[in-house]
Amino acid sequence: QVQLVESGGGLVQAGGSLRLSCAISGRTFSTNAMGWFRQAPGKEREFVAGINSSGGNADYADSVKGRFTISRDNAKNTIKLQMNYLGPEDTAVYYCAVRSYAGTSIPRVGTFYHYWGQGTQVTVSS
Repeated sequence: QVQLVESGGGLVQAGGSLRLSCAISGRTFSTNAMGWFRQAPGKEREFVAGINSSGGNADYADSVKGRFTISRDNAKNTIKLQMNYLGPEDTAVYYCAVRSYAGTSIPRVGTFYHYWGQGTQVTVSS
């Protein structure tokens, strides 16, 4: 059974940093894109960042570009999200996800991802 478990969320002051991790078990996904999404209260889930299977290409939402960095370690079956210069607008539950099938593209739509973690809360105080 595939499981994705996020960690690293918490409360941080504006301007601070957090690093989220997602540990994947049950199967390896070295040929699948992976991503991070977030959902703030009262808002729809949105794409944050994605990374291709090799880790050589990444995509970011405009709102986080230049502040967030996604990475993956296929040997350890993990993905991470380094978040710097956090602001209150980044407050949300963050989810890691694995694309449903192998491919080179990095989808921004959540329906292309089959496996999801349970989420980790990130709260940024002003």
